[in-house]
Parts: sequence; C-alpha cells; structure tokens
Amino acid sequence: MDDRDDASIIEASLHTPECFAELFDRHAAALHRYVVRRLGPDHAEDVVAETFTRAFETRHRYESGRTQALPWLYGITTNLIGLHRRAEVRGYRALARTGEDPVIAAFDERVAAKVSASSTRQSLAAALAKLGRGERDVLLLIAWGDLTYEETAQALGVPVGTVRSRLSRARRKVAHALGGANPTETREEDHG
Repeated sequence: MDDRDDASIIEASLHTPECFAELFDRHAAALHRYVVRRLGPDHAEDVVAETFTRAFETRHRYESGRTQALPWLYGITTNLIGLHRRAEVRGYRALARTGEDPVIAAFDERVAAKVSASSTRQSLAAALAKLGRGERDVLLLIAWGDLTYEETAQALGVPVGTVRSRLSRARRKVAHALGGANPTETREEDHG
C-alpha cells in the first residue's frame, strides 16, 4: 500500500493516471458499505464506480490542502445517492412496514447494531424516510459514514454550523419518532 496521503496520490495521478487506483483501494470498501446501507446492494457497485469515475474526472480541481480524500468521495457519493432518493425512501418505508432489513446481511453487523437495534429498526426506517434530504444526508454521513462534523461539511459543501443544525433537527425528529430513544446519537466530543 502506498504511504502517501490522498492529496499526494491525486496530484501524482494528474501525470500518471494509474496512481488514482490507490484511492479506490483505500476507500471503495467504506463507500460501498455506506451505499449498501442507504440504497441496498443492487445499486452499491454502480454508485461506487460512478463515484470514482467522477472523482477521477474532476481530480484536477481537488484542493491539495486536504490530505484526506474520503470526505470529498463521500460528498460525490451522497450526490449520486440523491439521484436514487426515491429508491432510498421506498426502502425505508418497506422496512418500516415489514421490519425486515434486506441489506442487513450484506452490512457489517457491528455498525448495524450501533445504528439500529433490532427492536427499533422499523421505527428508525420510518423516521429516516420522513427526514428531508439534507437532514438525512448529515445524519447518515455521521452515523453510518463515521465522518466528523467538519468532514461532513466538506462532503456536502456546507458550513459546519449547517451540519450541526441539520443534525440537531434530524436527531430530534428521529428521537421523537422513537419515543425519546435515538440509536443514531453520537457524543459531541466524538465528532466535534
């Protein structure tokens, strides 16, 4: 594995395009898990492939001062997920009705347990389906993408204050839908 930071690899790929493959090796698995969780396994490979295609095509605009490219890649992925928003909401609504999560088997169980305890899966899915896109994106980038507030702001191209207010609203709505419990709650010091 290449020991250069992501920005150095992107810079090198401007002259040696095959260097860009290292970013795929480093980050594709995390992005794939995130997309599977949001859209299901049917769309994951295509969305991840399109993420890296778009990243490659726009790599000349990458801000070299950002040594870690993962927030940038999550931003591209989140925009692509937005194109599948109806499928995502439909999946949450189906889960809310049936209580069966079709992607849970394809998803890392430790993270799934952290985000949605089995007794609250249906209610959580219903609450996620009702969130606005901006609130859902912020909540899931932090809860499932494990990004910090600053990384989430970078990924979405919004100020950190916007991330905090969207997250606060999303947490309040989810907690209300779950009767006061919020399995997506993270401690401020973990992400702030």
